Amino acid sequence: MRMAKKRLFLTFMLVAPIALFSTFYIYMVREAHARRLAKEAARSEQLALPAMLLVNGVPVGQASSAQPGAKMVRPESLEQGYIIIVKDLAGMASPASPIFMASSFNGWDPSDVKQKLTSRSDLRWQIIMPKAKADAGIAFKFTRGNWDREELKTDLTVPDNRSLPMVDASKLKPGEQPVFEFEVAKWGDMRPASGARPDLDPYHDINSKATIRRLQVTGGGVAVATSRDLLVMLPKGYDAPENISRTYRVLYMMDGQNLFEPLPNLPAEWGIDEALTSLDDFALADPIIVVGVPNAGAGRMSEYLPFAMVDGVEPRAKQFVTFLTGEVMPRVQRAFRVKEGPEFTGIGGSSLGAVVAMYAACERPDLFGKVLAESMSGLGGQAGGSAGGSMSLAFFDIYSKFPGEVYLGMGGAEMGADPKNKDYNAAMVTGVKALEALIKKKNPQAKVMLTVDDATTHNEVAWAKRFPEAMKFLFPRHTRD
Repeated sequence: MRMAKKRLFLTFMLVAPIALFSTFYIYMVREAHARRLAKEAARSEQLALPAMLLVNGVPVGQASSAQPGAKMVRPESLEQGYIIIVKDLAGMASPASPIFMASSFNGWDPSDVKQKLTSRSDLRWQIIMPKAKADAGIAFKFTRGNWDREELKTDLTVPDNRSLPMVDASKLKPGEQPVFEFEVAKWGDMRPASGARPDLDPYHDINSKATIRRLQVTGGGVAVATSRDLLVMLPKGYDAPENISRTYRVLYMMDGQNLFEPLPNLPAEWGIDEALTSLDDFALADPIIVVGVPNAGAGRMSEYLPFAMVDGVEPRAKQFVTFLTGEVMPRVQRAFRVKEGPEFTGIGGSSLGAVVAMYAACERPDLFGKVLAESMSGLGGQAGGSAGGSMSLAFFDIYSKFPGEVYLGMGGAEMGADPKNKDYNAAMVTGVKALEALIKKKNPQAKVMLTVDDATTHNEVAWAKRFPEAMKFLFPRHTRD
């Protein structure tokens, strides 16, 4: 027994150093391998690091803020374009549910294949954006194919539109594209009640104290004719026996689905029904009929463009105005008691909707005498033309006469209050003032009201805020006629 223990002890003394050495050797080999991989990864990242990388607008690496000798420009103006990278913190994006960029450059189409991001091996998503035709800053959000799956903040609320910061072009090598990385915390389908969407039913009840009726029409500016329901808001007392022979002034509004109820992809509604009811109650404006003409969804930008403002989008506003005047207006006039004639008829919209509204009025002054144009697109930047201004100014300068009554609204912070948007915001204000001057030059008798609200941005909250004043200007209270 004692001899056995002695042999076991001797065996342990011989084997233990070998085992200890082997363990130490394996550890050192693994550590060396790990260090080598780390160095290679660091070297790879260093080689791949662009001269200018900005994460959520904050410079990283070699990027710097404006310094003496810097050449600060909008990335949208770079001939070589730029790169946008998205980090999906929630891990919801996949090949079956990829990330898209809905933006002011594509009519806020949430599933535009031209602005679809591709997945990368580092679990991020990327898109290379070429220089756009429009000399303007881009506003954008990320989606996963529709507005039910738009990006959200950590608390599941809707974030403001994103924009790009200015970049120092002097830091870029010839042809080098600046890179912007953004993080998405949550998505719309992560809300507890994400499936509760009554608005997806085209015949759902609209929650309004006003009378809103649907009127189906077919056609539009899109290449393939589609059916859509006009949303027609009638003034209070329209069906009362004492008003059976009364006719009403009328306002045709673009983006009609945004007027009377909040939608999941929007920060607010115009609140037109509440605003007009209140104005009527206090006798501050005429009771009018409002016709909301819904946009064509993915075809919205094409319908609303009267000229080539956006790369790859065919301008079809001419066809849309033909649809508006040849299908929509006759249907409304047959179904409802509207006054006819330009002095009784207005047309309005916001953003590109404002562009097509002004275009329709300039093309058909015999039908439209009043225009409501909120936050008109294409007024920022320089595009030449005898009007000495933007793309929209240069286009509208071709017309010899403008409508007799025009309300122009613009926010002082259209792209957002961030200091990086200061130049673009200022250009939009300068542009709308130039448009006011152009209208008065072409039509000295025109009545024009311009409102620049320094605190507001490019959204329904701002347009709803200014809407009552626009109505008091365009449709002042008349004695009954």
